[in-house]
Amino acid sequence: HHPELLDGVRLSSVGLATMIGGVTATGSLVAFGKLNGNLSSAPLALPMRDQMNMAAGAAMLGCFGLFVANPSPATGMAALAGMSVLSGGLGWHMTASIGGADMPVVITVLNSYSGWALCAEGFMLDKPLLTTVGALIGSSGAILTHIMCVAMNRDIVSVLLGGFGTAAKGPAMVFEGEATFTDVDSTVELMRDAKEMIIVPGYGLAVANGQYAIAEITKQLRAAGVNVRFGIHPVAGRMPGQLNVLLAEAGVPYDLVLEMEEINDDFGKTDLTLVVGANDTVNSAAEEDPNSVIAGMPVLQVWKSKQVVVMKRSMGAGYAGADNPVFIKDNTDMLLGDAKKTLDAIRTKLDQ
Repeated sequence: HHPELLDGVRLSSVGLATMIGGVTATGSLVAFGKLNGNLSSAPLALPMRDQMNMAAGAAMLGCFGLFVANPSPATGMAALAGMSVLSGGLGWHMTASIGGADMPVVITVLNSYSGWALCAEGFMLDKPLLTTVGALIGSSGAILTHIMCVAMNRDIVSVLLGGFGTAAKGPAMVFEGEATFTDVDSTVELMRDAKEMIIVPGYGLAVANGQYAIAEITKQLRAAGVNVRFGIHPVAGRMPGQLNVLLAEAGVPYDLVLEMEEINDDFGKTDLTLVVGANDTVNSAAEEDPNSVIAGMPVLQVWKSKQVVVMKRSMGAGYAGADNPVFIKDNTDMLLGDAKKTLDAIRTKLDQ
């Protein structure tokens, strides 16, 4: 009704909100599907992937330029529709092209994108509050993305552009050997005999809701003179900081929860490391196999401990799809089963 209000700022805001919002919406759906197990965690590797992304991006910017030129309503709607379709396709393809191991970084990128889309909408609607809140979300997401990329030794440009420029690696190493298995009684004996113990929680602990049981076990062991601490990987769980929040919720003292760079050098002096539901974040293939999908990613070096007990539901690979040679090392025992039930059994046994 008021075409004179459609100046360059508002038209640009509409276009930016559409493009960024489209990428965020479809990218978030793909990320959810990968994290929820509905989609494969393996990266989609279509032929000429980068060229497809560049072509779609160029076409999307062309539609944006046409839209900002304020053409006839019919042409403007066609350009807007083109931006919507292209941005949605680009968000889907770029997110699908990134493997599951890097999905925590993708989440922070999408979080930042959502903020910038909201910021553009604030300009579009002339709502300073929306602009301010969107800028805060976008900036905090961008900062977190940088922190995560540094922590995982990943190229931020490659992550932002859907794996742009990443070359295919050779076949991953095949690690041979057999895993040894243990039970609750033997694990409790190891805990009682240990003087230095590190617990490394992962997504399995969160799924099983076992944080309260692990907090009680920590109290029991520390009362018995065992120096129990926690080692947290920057991307443990499915979201940055997820395990820190769960442990704090269960009442684990903050000074016992250490970040990877603070505790990694201590594994060589540790009698027992208990890995609860973690896999990729303790995978030695990141250091031993240059062709691994997680090669170069800093991991918690649990295998350097005198003894390692890994609690998992099964012997399956982690979310990144990489086999974990830690499971077959001589100083590692596997304790299979539901994390909460097993932790409750350990807690009961320690009381006896």
